[in-house]
Amino acid sequence: MAPPLQSTPSWDRLFETAVGQDGHFTTQQAADAGYSSQLLLKYLKNGRVTRVRRGVYRIVHFPAAEHEDLATLWLWSERTGVFSHETALMLHDLSDALPRKVSLTLPAAWAKRRVRVPKGVLVHYADVPRSARVQIGAVPVTNPFRTLCDCVAVHVSPELVDAAVKQARARGLIDKEDVKSIRARSRAA
Repeated sequence: MAPPLQSTPSWDRLFETAVGQDGHFTTQQAADAGYSSQLLLKYLKNGRVTRVRRGVYRIVHFPAAEHEDLATLWLWSERTGVFSHETALMLHDLSDALPRKVSLTLPAAWAKRRVRVPKGVLVHYADVPRSARVQIGAVPVTNPFRTLCDCVAVHVSPELVDAAVKQARARGLIDKEDVKSIRARSRAA
């Protein structure tokens, strides 16, 4: 159940929401903190907040974060997406390759929706269970095992996946059984 709408604006409540999202918030989160669209527009005009993308805003004086661009994409996904595939490899520091597009996995039900995908985003559709997610900074990311399996499934370079598997194993992020499972998937692909 959604929290009740607040009748008087609460900067503290809005700020508290934004803190966990690298200084960003959505129109709905502003409304939940008591901000009407008119008051939000006033804050835009006086420079207290900026519009980052449709329906997503940033508190101007909030310190910049390393991956705040990902936080805005996650908010675009209505906080249902999870970063995956090569983007997750990068976030887990399992690859020094920089993906050309951000990979974001949305719930399978979103495949039926007509959405305008932001430029530079590669969308995948699947239901990622909570057990296959971790939090890195302000955003959810597939865990290392799921990330490696996803990369195998979309035919990421075998050399890149192999190097990432070795790195993940060396760092204790996956175990021997995980390695066997990933290698079996690679042979089957």
